[in-house]
Amino acid sequence: MKPVRKRAACRRRLRFEGWIAGLGTSSGTRVVLGHWQRSPFGAFSDVMLERADGERLLLAPTWETADFIGATYVFDTVRVVPVRVGVVEHTWTVTSGSLELRFVTGRRGPAGLLLRAVPGALARRPAWSALTDAPARLLLPGVRTRGSARAGRREWYGARDLRPVRLVSAFFEGVDLGVPAPVAPPVRFGFGSVPRKPALTRVTTTVVLGPE
Repeated sequence: MKPVRKRAACRRRLRFEGWIAGLGTSSGTRVVLGHWQRSPFGAFSDVMLERADGERLLLAPTWETADFIGATYVFDTVRVVPVRVGVVEHTWTVTSGSLELRFVTGRRGPAGLLLRAVPGALARRPAWSALTDAPARLLLPGVRTRGSARAGRREWYGARDLRPVRLVSAFFEGVDLGVPAPVAPPVRFGFGSVPRKPALTRVTTTVVLGPE
């Protein structure tokens, strides 16, 4: 008789390490940049946008990354286009298709200093993300560090740094998106949003796939 495997044994665990920037604009468009230095797909970046009318768009550099992200989060439109990110000191420049984005980060506050003290090995543990979920919800409304994604997937976020974003310049499809603004209403790509105040967060994201 063939042994029955436990359900957990059927799940794959994928890890992404990098940065997430969450930005609001006075036009109502909110932008979330994922800049992944290490991932199962190698180094890559992607951009999620939610327009003022609620349309959710994904800009991803390859069909492979687009398929994975699109299977994990919810979008109305997916575009496969190059996503180029340049970082010079505190200035980030992003170009992707018809998106031109530039933002400048400021000095860390108390939360950023505290997160920098979190060891990388600890931030990678789902148990740590589960422990920090309640404090994150209290201190950063809309933010969650664990939850359910599409296709039976589970996610955990372990933050390791937090910097405020002070300046933003953004154009999409030739339209100026306006001055920096809170990320409001929260974005609706997955189970949680980014901080309401524009910010850049260093994070380890763990995605556990559903049973095959």
